[in-house]
Amino acid sequence: MRLNELTPATGSRKARKRVGRGVGSGRGKTAGRGTKGQNCRSGGGVRPGYEGGQMPIHRRLPKRGFVNILKKNVAIINIADIAKLPPNTLVDKKMILSINPRAYDIKKGKFNDIKILGKGEISVPLTIKIKNVSSGARLKIDAAGGTIETVLESREVH
Repeated sequence: MRLNELTPATGSRKARKRVGRGVGSGRGKTAGRGTKGQNCRSGGGVRPGYEGGQMPIHRRLPKRGFVNILKKNVAIINIADIAKLPPNTLVDKKMILSINPRAYDIKKGKFNDIKILGKGEISVPLTIKIKNVSSGARLKIDAAGGTIETVLESREVH
């Protein structure tokens, strides 16, 4: 048995239907497209969601609420998540993204910044280099012997 001798099991593969190959084939002339109209022409057909000129459903339904296009998505990390790191580790945006982001509950998609919140306990001293740290998290990090360095705002989006 060689690779060039392998064949699929009999009956497992069906030959595709060849249309427009003469009147005697049973699928000639109009090739199964019917006679006249938009769908029988090459390049014919309608776009997805087209309802034949009727007012489409996405325009009939009422629009509610407000979508703020300037909203900033902030990824949330609790100190319980970074408390697992070894002592004296530098915690910054690049370090958090280099480790598995899903482990830190960073939601999938784009976010503008990261914020550390004070949920949980921390006992190891860490160096935090993230712009947004809540006051509760600051107290717990300072109590554990860690430091928080101030970072200027960066405009990069991930």
